[in-house]
Amino acid sequence: MTAPLLLVVMALVSTAEVTERYNISPTDTPFSTMAGKGSMSAVFHEWQTEVLEPPDTGNAHIEGDDIATFPAATPTVRVGNYSQIMRGLVLVSKTLDAVDKAGRNTELAHQVMKVGKEVKRDSEAIMLENQGADAGSSSTARLLASLGAWVKTNTDFGATGADPVYTNGAPAAGRTDGTQRPFTETILQVVLESCFINGAEVDTLMVGPFNKQVVSQFQGIATRNYDLSNVDPRPTAVIASIDVYVGDFYTLRVIPNRFQRERDAWVLDSDMVSIRALRPFNTTPLATTGDATKRMLIVEHTLRVNNEAGLGLAADLDVA
Repeated sequence: MTAPLLLVVMALVSTAEVTERYNISPTDTPFSTMAGKGSMSAVFHEWQTEVLEPPDTGNAHIEGDDIATFPAATPTVRVGNYSQIMRGLVLVSKTLDAVDKAGRNTELAHQVMKVGKEVKRDSEAIMLENQGADAGSSSTARLLASLGAWVKTNTDFGATGADPVYTNGAPAAGRTDGTQRPFTETILQVVLESCFINGAEVDTLMVGPFNKQVVSQFQGIATRNYDLSNVDPRPTAVIASIDVYVGDFYTLRVIPNRFQRERDAWVLDSDMVSIRALRPFNTTPLATTGDATKRMLIVEHTLRVNNEAGLGLAADLDVA
């Protein structure tokens, strides 16, 4: 009895593994993975930013000098972002959940898992979009300001393009997209120089699939890596991809992202961005109104950019 039962269990596991492999849709979310995590306590999450005064080369004073006046203190700038509600819905007939399925025990659990991955992909794309913040109303949804609405200091963009305009609060609009042009190493160097001048400590270059291939053609100092240590016998490999870009000011990991806008190349510091949750990912059963089981997967969170001058953007790049 034992051997046949064991064979049946093994067959079921094998079928499940094969079934999962049939779904090849990508689920990696590089930006959300690298960003910090935290919480928020209201639908509008606020924080403060500041900068140091420029160096004063005339800072010299007479010995024993008295102080008659003091400079006015520069106030911090108060900024914030709204939470955005994202959700996925599942409805599975009770018949479908009762019959035998090839490769899984319950259709409901499979569909909840699938929708969860889809919502995470949605969140990744929204965080990297060019979306302004909106407080929402009884008839319109709240919107978070995505990364494209924040970064305005260390940028290089095409003709007719413009950086977002805001001073405090939440950016109400994204940047103005300009005329697209080929991504060049010179464009990247302009952004990196600006980042260095403004005190950024960036460590990552995140690009879309097309421009990842463009970066791999840069002729500057680069490290082309591929680990063949576990391959025996070791094959001959042609290395045509840049993993690390070494510039005058920074060493950057080069990461492709399927879900960002291809026209943007982000220069990032993971310490400058975080995703703050008002309500973390949660699955809620919904009332039964018929012969089906219903679930709602929901999350409410926002993007926090600690200081946008700690990030960079090469905008308006060709996408093909």
